Amino acid sequence: MQPAVEEWRTKPIDALLDAIVSLESREEAAAYLRDLCTLGELQALAQRWQVARLLDHGISYTEIATITGASTATITRIAAWLHHGMGGYKLVLGRVPPLVRP
Repeated sequence: MQPAVEEWRTKPIDALLDAIVSLESREEAAAYLRDLCTLGELQALAQRWQVARLLDHGISYTEIATITGASTATITRIAAWLHHGMGGYKLVLGRVPPLVRP
């Protein structure tokens, strides 16, 4: 018997994940995400990623809020996922070049 898939892992979400992993370049990713998301959604995703990278570098919440414009509530939520989530942030942080501090 196979373990139950987590509630958030639905067939539509798995199809989205399949689409994302099929992308072969930054340009393909840009075209797909721009078609898929509103500009506001893309900016929110980019802000979350920037916050995660800054947190990973030990930057204070106050400084992160100043740099990114994110609320401290958002920063706290991202910090919780960074440290106690599924490991996705840490996985990708280990694969991208280090952040050059703003």
